[in-house]
Amino acid sequence: MGKGISLGGWAFIIGLILAIVIAIIGSGDVAPWAFFVLAILGLIVGLLNVTDKEVVPFLIAGIAFLISFTALGNVITTLAFGWEAVASFFTLLGVFMAPAVAIVSLQVLFGITKN
Repeated sequence: MGKGISLGGWAFIIGLILAIVIAIIGSGDVAPWAFFVLAILGLIVGLLNVTDKEVVPFLIAGIAFLISFTALGNVITTLAFGWEAVASFFTLLGVFMAPAVAIVSLQVLFGITKN
């Protein structure tokens, strides 16, 4: 039998799809529940989807992702391309990924300092 997608894997896929759908439907105006749902999914990803050998690549990619997508969202908003949905998408992805990166960072810090 093949290995199926884990709960953390499903949370990641659902979070990405949900961020796209909410950004398109909300068109710049995002409901507070969307931030909450995406943050919870991000926590699930961070808790269940990152193995010990994936921690360093995940943290590097996550930090680079958060910085670049935040900056890119600011550029699009500042230049006023009229792409509110794209700027919302970048914001929503940040809301989704920040808890995942934070929880993995806390796990690493705890592991380092527990001894």
